[in-house]
Amino acid sequence: MRAFFSLSTILLLLASNAAAHTVDLTSLPLSDGRVSSEPRAGSIFACQTRFNPNAPGAQRSGDWLNEIAGTFDLTRKPTVDGNVVHLSELEIVVSGKHRLITGNALPDHPTGQFPVSRSDDAYYYDRNPNTIRAHAFSVSLPTNPANAERPSCLPMGAIGIMLTGAVLFNALDARGENALAHEILDNCQGHPQRSGLYHYHGKSPCQNDLGPATEHSTLIGYALDGFAIYGYYGEGGALLTSGDLDECHGHVGQVMVDGEMQTIYHYHATPDYPYTLSCFKGDPTSIAGLAERARRAGPDEPRRSDGFGRPPRRRPR
Repeated sequence: MRAFFSLSTILLLLASNAAAHTVDLTSLPLSDGRVSSEPRAGSIFACQTRFNPNAPGAQRSGDWLNEIAGTFDLTRKPTVDGNVVHLSELEIVVSGKHRLITGNALPDHPTGQFPVSRSDDAYYYDRNPNTIRAHAFSVSLPTNPANAERPSCLPMGAIGIMLTGAVLFNALDARGENALAHEILDNCQGHPQRSGLYHYHGKSPCQNDLGPATEHSTLIGYALDGFAIYGYYGEGGALLTSGDLDECHGHVGQVMVDGEMQTIYHYHATPDYPYTLSCFKGDPTSIAGLAERARRAGPDEPRRSDGFGRPPRRRPR
């Protein structure tokens, strides 16, 4: 199945009444290798410093990748078939200085059918054998997070909770490459890892972030340091890219927080790499119920039932 993005969707993403940029989804920067050992705008400050090029992942790449030009065409990338509905649970309660988020990590939108079926054309590229499973979790975040003395690196696992109920990972796959470019995802740009945890590597197109055309994007989630994550559009409805944001992919601006307009630091999603956070601006916490399973399962390393691992990804000829 070809990607979720119709022409009207692409034009919607590119249009902005006050846009300082345009973003061509047919020629996005591939950005493989943009991993740093320190906070750096446009790169991911990753806790994991070495990656195995033969780690599990997609079997092969396709014609949506142009590695000579260093770009990929998101509109040509296949997606996993299916329209599976899940019973999502998410509750957010603010009490004093704390924001308690509980849920089962299932999204409130339909997903693709995982494991990927042999009859799905996505199977040719990525045979993800994992089944989406509920994961009861709870996390307490500060309602008024503060900048840490210095930014923290991002783990290969959950870095935030989205308002869809699903979790957010950083932009990297298990090989340290751009997951959005290489991994075959479903129509909502998500997939499960080995423990069955469904997650995104950027903003899901199934999550609306649009207010009126000339206004700031709406809230789409919370990072594990407590800072809020907003969508693609900044003040005045301007489409943002990574070049507009700081080393952690955020900035200070006026946003609606808990029913009040406040001028605070916050993160943004962007249509270009690294898509959401590139480091933690505040002091991160872990998610009770997910941390131990993530350590046992690994980030995006699928469990195989046939007794052998996945081969290195084959490049298009």
